[in-house]
Order: sequence, then C-alpha cells, then structure tokens
Amino acid sequence: MRYSVLFTAVLAALALSGCNKPTVVTPAAPVAVVPVPGPAGPAGATGATGAQAEKGTTGDTGATGNTGATGNTGATGAEGTQGQPGKGGDTVVIVPASK
Repeated sequence: MRYSVLFTAVLAALALSGCNKPTVVTPAAPVAVVPVPGPAGPAGATGATGAQAEKGTTGDTGATGNTGATGNTGATGAEGTQGQPGKGGDTVVIVPASK
C-alpha cells in the first residue's frame, strides 16, 4: 500500500508536467526614431554692452592683529673707563656693639 501511494504521486507529477504549455510571445515595443540635427548655423551678432554697475558699500573694519614676537637680546655694551685707585688711610670702619 505504501508503494502504491508513492507510485500514484509520481505518475500524477509526470502526467501533469507533460502537458503542452504554449509560449507567450510578447511583441517588441516600437523603437522611437530620434531625428538627427543638421549642421550648425552661422554665429549671431554680438550683444550690446551692459549698463555700468553701481558702487558698493564700504566694508567693515578688519579685526585687530596678533601681538608681535619678542625681540632679540641687545648687544653687550662697551667697557667703561677704569676708575681711579683708592687712597689709603682715610676709610673708617664702625663696628656695631654686640648685644
């Protein structure tokens, strides 16, 4: 019994798939004809000069600039003149009293 159901199912599948199915042919859409332009004509005349523009308004003042970099160190100054030698004997040293 088991094989008879299987055999019947296979036979039905083969019978149904063997039917002649007509192929549907869709006609192609007509191709649109695009006209090709002819050669270019001669150039047209030059146009008239435009009117003079009005003067614009003055722009705003610009932003303040950044602080400049620090300058280089100056050159060493010239050596001063030699002082006079001290005179001996007129220097007085006062020593404070101790507590």
